[in-house]
Amino acid sequence: MEYVRFGRSSLRVSRIGLGAMGIGSPSWRKWILEENEARPILRTAVEAGINLIDTCDFYSSGASETVLGNALWDYASRDEIVLATKLGNPMSRHANARGYSRKHVISAVDASLARLKTDYIDLLQTHIWQPDTDLEELVVAFDDLVTSGKVRYVGATTMPAWAFVHCVSLAKQMGRTPFASMQCEYNICHREAERELLPFCREYDIAIVPFSPLARGFLCADRRKAANHTVRHESDDYTLKHYHRPGDFMAQKRVAQIAEKHGVEPAQIALAWALRQPGITSPIFGATKAEHVTSAVAALNARLDDDDNRVLIDTYETRPLDVRTH
Repeated sequence: MEYVRFGRSSLRVSRIGLGAMGIGSPSWRKWILEENEARPILRTAVEAGINLIDTCDFYSSGASETVLGNALWDYASRDEIVLATKLGNPMSRHANARGYSRKHVISAVDASLARLKTDYIDLLQTHIWQPDTDLEELVVAFDDLVTSGKVRYVGATTMPAWAFVHCVSLAKQMGRTPFASMQCEYNICHREAERELLPFCREYDIAIVPFSPLARGFLCADRRKAANHTVRHESDDYTLKHYHRPGDFMAQKRVAQIAEKHGVEPAQIALAWALRQPGITSPIFGATKAEHVTSAVAALNARLDDDDNRVLIDTYETRPLDVRTH
């Protein structure tokens, strides 16, 4: 396994990270794995040297964190894992059970620590964007959690570029802990982050940990064919809404062709493409089988040439300017 610096910090993370959205409770999403099914995946990841594990309090309504707390420490010491989680999505029905008020941020972290069975979170990130957020309150609350020792680093996810830039600026002005990372959707079919977010992160040496490098599995196979249907694809409305454009299917076709040329799996080509892009620190991939982890690790050895890269990027269809999709 290769390890790289986490942006400007001296922290080192594995070149790929394991996302735990698929771990938790199938009552939340049909494709989610319970603890007994998740354990082989976690063990395979740890044994392969993956040290960045990313989850969220919202995943399976907290069950993803609970499963990690129950299982992960059987395979790894706390010190060797860079554990990341997120907050911001609704965790209850009352008005303050979501968003980025100081009240919710601190309460959410305490709840995550209990579920994860740990004394600290390595990387605390915002999750879904809330347009009415008081950014100064957010920056101060995150910094106070670092000062308290409950959190080591802070970052953001799916935040509009203007808000992210403002948060970084506020932290600098107030002498507070700056965001060390940006986790944004980024893959061959979804490249809106290239407009503003990625250039800013590269300029200021902020870690980029993209999620969905395989486009939620869309790039792994032609899902129009019944033989390639999966439970997730059939029930994930996000994939159907955002990854069924003509250009997306052309990208999937080109991925398959290049995979055949190199004698590897399409998923490895999609991941290798993300790894090849400037400034990318550690793409976060999901796995529902241990072999998915093995495949992702093998993608580290896949080498796309300039022609491969050009063929892939030429398929791209831009998306409308919208803060929800970057």
